[in-house]
Amino acid sequence: MFSNLRSLIFKLDPETAHGLAIKSLKFNFAPNVLNKDKNDPLFQTKLFDKNLENPIGIAAGFDKNAEVYNSLFKLGFGFVEVGTVTPFKQYGNPKPRVFRLVEDEALINRLGFNNLGAKNIFDRISSNKQIGLLGVNIGPNKDTNDRLNDYIECLKTFYKVADYITINISSPNTEDLRKFHNQKKLDELLNAINNEKNKLSSKIPIVVKVSPDINEKEITNISDVLLSNNIEAIIISNTSDSTRENLSDIQGHQKGGLSGKPIEEKSTDLINKFYRILGDKIKIIGVGGVDSGISAYKKFLAGASYVQLYTGMVYRGPNIVNLIKKELKELLIKDGVKNFSEIIGKKTSS
Repeated sequence: MFSNLRSLIFKLDPETAHGLAIKSLKFNFAPNVLNKDKNDPLFQTKLFDKNLENPIGIAAGFDKNAEVYNSLFKLGFGFVEVGTVTPFKQYGNPKPRVFRLVEDEALINRLGFNNLGAKNIFDRISSNKQIGLLGVNIGPNKDTNDRLNDYIECLKTFYKVADYITINISSPNTEDLRKFHNQKKLDELLNAINNEKNKLSSKIPIVVKVSPDINEKEITNISDVLLSNNIEAIIISNTSDSTRENLSDIQGHQKGGLSGKPIEEKSTDLINKFYRILGDKIKIIGVGGVDSGISAYKKFLAGASYVQLYTGMVYRGPNIVNLIKKELKELLIKDGVKNFSEIIGKKTSS
């Protein structure tokens, strides 16, 4: 059905199309996708001591305002991350700010953390209990005088309703946000987060989402900081503000974060570099170009224990989890494994 609709959807502005997708899910207008192979032992796993039906999640950015997370669980996602949420409502950057690169199976966005603000989103989650593992991705307001405090305020807002909280230090669309990749600044931020958790008597897992555009030294420094602050998981990676050299689409010059197939290899290589340092001490959630069984398979081989996607659903439709599981199952059966976790990190030992 999606393949028939795709050409019509792609005639719409990407942000308009996204708004329609949210409305369709909210009012159950989306196709009733049957979650096949539910509870297949090949895919079962745990994240933060909670059982997941599969390791395929939807990345922050799709359900920015926590409007349709339960509908996304019904599409088969093993976990859902909403946001990025800032303490106060903000419009984000001027439109147009999302660009569809059809020839490259990619998107470029410069949205700029557009969201309804922490209180609005907290109220929504509080009144609509999640039916699966729900993460909340948090960041600072554009015009704040104290970015570190913005993260703390969001933690204080969401620690009781989220299953985990992601610290977004990696969007290329908020000026200088990536300065938190600096070893000293990141350590200061995560120390403050842990101190606040202690004050709140909270054990909520903290995840850090990093940029794909970091260098070898930054990989080592970030790993050291994550380990010393007992961070439970890392998301590798966000969108790229570079990686433009091989793009074919005319929109490739647009400023913003590039996502989808063009950053698949870059993010997979980065996963492997982090995995060689972190091993099993910190779980890796792999993001970037996941749209098929083979793309997920490569992320697991590189060291990811879970994957997330967003752009892949734009191009393959709402049935993407079932498509990935079907393709992944064939690869795993060929490997003779009983659970996908048996292949995690195998690229490093070959």
